[in-house]
Amino acid sequence: MPLRIFLVEDSVDVRDLMIETLSEIPGVVFAGFSEGESDALQKIDADSFDVLILDIELKQGNGMSLLRTLSKSAKPLNSLKIIFSNNVSSAFRRAGEQYGVRFFFDKSSEFTKLRDLLAALGTGLPDH
Repeated sequence: MPLRIFLVEDSVDVRDLMIETLSEIPGVVFAGFSEGESDALQKIDADSFDVLILDIELKQGNGMSLLRTLSKSAKPLNSLKIIFSNNVSSAFRRAGEQYGVRFFFDKSSEFTKLRDLLAALGTGLPDH
């Protein structure tokens, strides 16, 4: 069964690159994407996926607010949560960890690490 990813990213260029590159990983498929907080909440509620990758700064809303809302939802989100952002300060890391974020990757330098993690998850290597 493929690893289903939902992406919350407002930059069209970054989103397109991520979808194109990560879709090439065997065992990985994109369940959907959103560029804003409200749209993401609707889509997340309507679909199921294994991994949620989100940016902190969005065109509408922000990733931390989205995580906070999801943490209070009556429908628990059991997906692996990953932040992929230019804002990976220790304050954001601590806040994200409170909402169940397991991995933080810096957009400017850690795309390969994100890809490697998803490749490992797609082949079923680590337990997520």
